[in-house]
Amino acid sequence: MNVSGGERWFDDGLYRSITELAHRSPGRLDSAVAAWSTYGLALFGALLLAAWWRARSVSPGRAALALAAPVAVLLAFAVSTGLKSALQEQRPCRTLRLITVEVCPPAGDWSLPSNHAVIAAAAAVALLFTDRALAAVAVPAAVAMAASRVWVGVHYPHDVALGLAVGAAVAWALMAAVRRTAPRAEGLRATRLRPLLARR
Repeated sequence: MNVSGGERWFDDGLYRSITELAHRSPGRLDSAVAAWSTYGLALFGALLLAAWWRARSVSPGRAALALAAPVAVLLAFAVSTGLKSALQEQRPCRTLRLITVEVCPPAGDWSLPSNHAVIAAAAAVALLFTDRALAAVAVPAAVAMAASRVWVGVHYPHDVALGLAVGAAVAWALMAAVRRTAPRAEGLRATRLRPLLARR
């Protein structure tokens, strides 16, 4: 990916500032951020599952939206994977060679966009369509996930910013399309799909 000198200088400088702050921070803080960075995506899976479970008590249409949410996340991940292959940006920990909280991924494990940020943003936006209460947890958690990837040293700030944008855009487009057809799910209440769409 071609980045202008000014943009690269700013992004390198911001990345250096964040990773140096992480290096000077207490080990417990770094361990907590690293744990969130590594395992935090499980929270989004749990929130999507909870949204579907709660939606079954609302309406088949809402449940159908909740069932579409994981599909939106998978689609966003597929788009992110395609962009990574096309852009082929090296990880900052590989090009700048700074001390980082996490071990730098191997060469060929491209940096742009951040898959973690994509997945987190897609889940958060999908939850905005299905369960606003759970989305209130997911949205700040998605921002925290993106920030953690820079803190541990495996992504530039622009990697996670693009990741949030891609995940949000893909999920919004798919969920908006599903929302237009979701009312038709009411007709499926009497079929074998009823357990997926309604509790009764």
